Amino acid sequence: MTTFTSSLPDDVLKMLAEKAKAHSVPKNKLIERALRLYLDQLNRAEYVQSYKQMANDIDVLKVAEEGMAEYMQQLDHEEG
Repeated sequence: MTTFTSSLPDDVLKMLAEKAKAHSVPKNKLIERALRLYLDQLNRAEYVQSYKQMANDIDVLKVAEEGMAEYMQQLDHEEG
């Protein structure tokens, strides 16, 4: 594990100390959990944004439509 040193505003440090004490968790573990959650949210937001961009991309929509057409043909063939 690598050591990381950072500066935080006094009010944030006070809230951190209070929550860590209230939950009987070391401050570094509370920071780690919070940071993991935040980074996960950022990743999810990027994922959502990429889907929104693809929804407006004509070439991607054409490929999706072609794929659906082929899928429907396969279903029709299996039923017949």
